[in-house]
Amino acid sequence: MQYRRFGRTNLSMPVLSTGGMRYQDGWKDKPLGEVDPAVHRNLEATLARSIEAGINHIETARGYGVSERQLGVVLPTYPRDELIVQTKVAPEADPDVFVAHVHESLERLQLDHVDLLGLHGINNAEILGWSLRPGGCLAAARELQRQGKCRWVGFSTHAPLEIILRAIETDATHHGHIGFDYVNLHWYTIFQRNWPAIEAATARDMGVFIISPSDKGGMLYKPSDDFAALCDPLHPIVFNDLWTLRRPEVHTISVGSARPGDYDLHLEAVGRLGQAEPLTAPIYQRLCGRMRERCGIDSPEAMSPGLPGDAQTPGGLNLEVLLWLRHLAVGWGMTEYATMRFNLFGSGGHWFPGQPAAEALAGVTDAELRDAVAGHPHADAIPALVREAVDLLAGAPVKRLSEGG
Repeated sequence: MQYRRFGRTNLSMPVLSTGGMRYQDGWKDKPLGEVDPAVHRNLEATLARSIEAGINHIETARGYGVSERQLGVVLPTYPRDELIVQTKVAPEADPDVFVAHVHESLERLQLDHVDLLGLHGINNAEILGWSLRPGGCLAAARELQRQGKCRWVGFSTHAPLEIILRAIETDATHHGHIGFDYVNLHWYTIFQRNWPAIEAATARDMGVFIISPSDKGGMLYKPSDDFAALCDPLHPIVFNDLWTLRRPEVHTISVGSARPGDYDLHLEAVGRLGQAEPLTAPIYQRLCGRMRERCGIDSPEAMSPGLPGDAQTPGGLNLEVLLWLRHLAVGWGMTEYATMRFNLFGSGGHWFPGQPAAEALAGVTDAELRDAVAGHPHADAIPALVREAVDLLAGAPVKRLSEGG
């Protein structure tokens, strides 16, 4: 395993981290006595494989169903000083509720402290306000740190770039600490718009943890035929890991393991990190060429700059995500992934904003869409592209994993 300094925490962080979303028993919390024994044995084996491979950063969240409770059975069997444990707890309007939830998480994990405590889901201005205001959840987390309940404080986010930058660049000071120590965010081949946030975090010597590069990064464990062919001779997971980790500003990426064998491709990537640039550059050039050939743009996000947010768009349409998904499907054949994400509209809340696109678009005219994007370099084409996205991707609505779907 290779390790990188995790920003100002000075933790020696493995470049792969074990995320706790996919190996626990379901997405609803329940007593340990109701956990399927076979699922728990799989979790034990998966964690053993992680530690055996030198992946000693174990990451979970209070909101991951029964994950904390299951880990609370297993983690105490390993030497505590050899583990880096992270859990995440959602900010609340009342910071006392947040603090109570952190204590509950520690009880579930059977630990007296976690190494990394993340404020989970700073996804909009309201939650950012709950976190940063005087006496808010960041101040509460720093008090927990002072009490020895956590070593470092960070945040995770699915927010627009503007919100992420505001969180990273805050000058709020608590117990001698300025702002946050680390950030969990999305950035990988198919989704690159958060690079300025990584640069800002680097300037502040923050740890950078990349969320879900294989799942949210395109369901690369079952890639589209087109994407797999373009990545040849590398498996798409190996390509994406190398492409992401080739940047020293990225310290670790999450492996959302469902079973012990899920580490194999990621470990292959780590073994080839010394060749990351020459291995990935020609593949990335092919990907850009195919996107130009099929969509007339270099990347699936090329139309994102300058688009209005869903609150400023007729029908509450999330144009940025709609067009991005359309380009992934048309350009790289990622139709299954794009369809799954498309049909989260209306059920994802602040984790995936925007109204159900097919229903919303039915009440919006092309003229209204053109007015909403006036001044955008692709304004004339956007109405037709949005309608094409709906025709291509509309299907049965789905729920976020944490809602049981």
